[in-house]
Amino acid sequence: NDGRLRFSKQSVVYKNSKTGKVDSISASDINQATWRRVCLGHGIKLGTSTGNVYKYDGFRDTDFERISEFFKANYKLELTEKDMCVKGWNWGTAKFSGPLLSFDVNDNAAFEIPLSNVSQCATGKNEVTLEFHQNDDTEVSLMEVRFYVPPSQTDERQDPVEAFAENVLTKADVIQATGDAVCIFKELQCLTPRGRYDIRIYPTFLHLHGKTFDYKIPYTTVLRLFLLPHKDQRQMFFVISLDPPIKQGQTRYHFLILLFSKEENITLTLNMSEEDVERRFEGKLSKNMSGSLYEMVSRVMKALVNRKITVPGNFQGHSGAQCITCSYKASSGLLYPLERGFIYVHKPPVHLRFEEISCVNFARGTTTTRSFDFEIETKQGNQYTFSSIEREEYGKLFDFVNAKKLNIKNRGFKEGMKGKIDEYSDSDEDQHDAYLERMKAEGKIREEGNDSDESDGGSDESFNPGEEDDDIAEEYDSNASASDSSEDGDDSEDDGAKKKKPVKKPKVVKEKKERKPRKEKKQKDTGGPKRPMSAYMLWLNSSRERIKSENPGISITEISKKAGEMWRQLGKDEKEEWDTKAGEAKRQYDIAKKEYKESGGGSTSSSKNKKSAGKKDEKKRKPAGGDKDKERGGGGGGGANDSFKSREFIPTSESSSDSDHKSKSKKSK
Repeated sequence: NDGRLRFSKQSVVYKNSKTGKVDSISASDINQATWRRVCLGHGIKLGTSTGNVYKYDGFRDTDFERISEFFKANYKLELTEKDMCVKGWNWGTAKFSGPLLSFDVNDNAAFEIPLSNVSQCATGKNEVTLEFHQNDDTEVSLMEVRFYVPPSQTDERQDPVEAFAENVLTKADVIQATGDAVCIFKELQCLTPRGRYDIRIYPTFLHLHGKTFDYKIPYTTVLRLFLLPHKDQRQMFFVISLDPPIKQGQTRYHFLILLFSKEENITLTLNMSEEDVERRFEGKLSKNMSGSLYEMVSRVMKALVNRKITVPGNFQGHSGAQCITCSYKASSGLLYPLERGFIYVHKPPVHLRFEEISCVNFARGTTTTRSFDFEIETKQGNQYTFSSIEREEYGKLFDFVNAKKLNIKNRGFKEGMKGKIDEYSDSDEDQHDAYLERMKAEGKIREEGNDSDESDGGSDESFNPGEEDDDIAEEYDSNASASDSSEDGDDSEDDGAKKKKPVKKPKVVKEKKERKPRKEKKQKDTGGPKRPMSAYMLWLNSSRERIKSENPGISITEISKKAGEMWRQLGKDEKEEWDTKAGEAKRQYDIAKKEYKESGGGSTSSSKNKKSAGKKDEKKRKPAGGDKDKERGGGGGGGANDSFKSREFIPTSESSSDSDHKSKSKKSK
């Protein structure tokens, strides 16, 4: 595991970067220091008077002299160099020295096994098998090593295989439930792993016994304890942080979460004598205790694990609770701001310490403006997004993060939003967005083009035309009421039919007139000179890098907003400079365009496009007109000219006279 090692005059301190666990070795306890070459450069092996061994790798060859002089001056200890055996032999001598099993070849260590990593030890005929805990942080883990132990002919009273196994088991992390439990808690509700478990408290480990699975958790793997009140003020979470985690198949549980009701009480009697309780726990526990169930469990765990219990600090949310309701990934849960970090319960549990947080960010909600997202980015590059946080929690959470001096992205922008929660709800109208304005303008152009394609021209009511819909539209029309009053009620339907037909045909003519200029606009001359930029765009291109450097981490849309504000604040003299540059660019463009046209550019391509467009229109129009005439003619009786005439070639005067003639013939029928 990566971490930081610090040598001081009083001690050697190592802090794990991932878990935050601190190992401190007193300088007076160090009795051995060895410098050796390892696979990651060079390493130091420290031995203590209590029999513990600590190994640290990752040093450079040039560090030897400095560390050796420091050990001589402060620890009065010689840093000796010792080489490892790299012959690759698999025959040697196994030596047990404290918590290490060293395999030596010619008095040089070939490899060493920390016995605390051994999870199981099995014996066979002349063979011992060691199994190890799986390391989740590495791609490849050593899971098993087998040692062949030859039979001994000198000492027949003790089997060498059994002697080897006993030496391993004395220091290995193999849990054996020997003796009676200190106390037992029945049917406790566990959220991760989910289910109800009986928890048996032993002096050195914790035993979870469920209907399907059993877990044995050594107290040495417990990192932290948390006692967190639920938002409903009627329940309590008790969280146990574990490293290494407990395993169930391929699933890893880094946290054990128990849920208690505040109203549930218990009377507890420890399975120890009063003298043993007093001697072992020094007044932290008594033989007979009573109180709330969560208090009893947390009290016993604190005394046995010998770690402090972390509770929420001074943070209070909008509703008065010490937590914030939010969602992480697909599940809803509670986020607790603590004095030294954040913890989220419960699925999946997440604990983030302030010292491993690189920056935080307040982001607008993706689905609604009534909520926002809280993003946390760690120094390792991982990002955690807690979404769907109520808008009212923003001020409290921002003040908390600001008080803890965490790095906030876009701090100026967020502080401007802090006192304006009502404006924060209108997320799209807070500030000028150049990208949004450009999208709106393009949308208007598309709408105008789509309007010209529709047969109705300007009315949405006739999109799905029908006789009933048209009658209803005219019934509420002011013009329709005026025409009805001048004529008899019996002829109202005929008048409506008269109005429908002449209204539609002029619209069709308008449609065809509007199509041609719209298609001409879309044609672009790719070979011509490029249009010049405006004064604002020239200024933006020169100022973009400066805006990025002044606002690290700013997004593309934020750059447009910021640039719009800065451009508006520029004085007339500064803007006049960029207007002059834009004018010069426009003059250069006009000259280049004139030369391009004089050389014949753009004329041939446009004429070809017009001809090809005209041919395509004729191909489209002929079958459409022919089908309509066939429908009118009914397949026979009509003239040959009628079947080939398309509607766009009939003048408006003829169309109106024909429609009048048809309506009169219908009435006569």
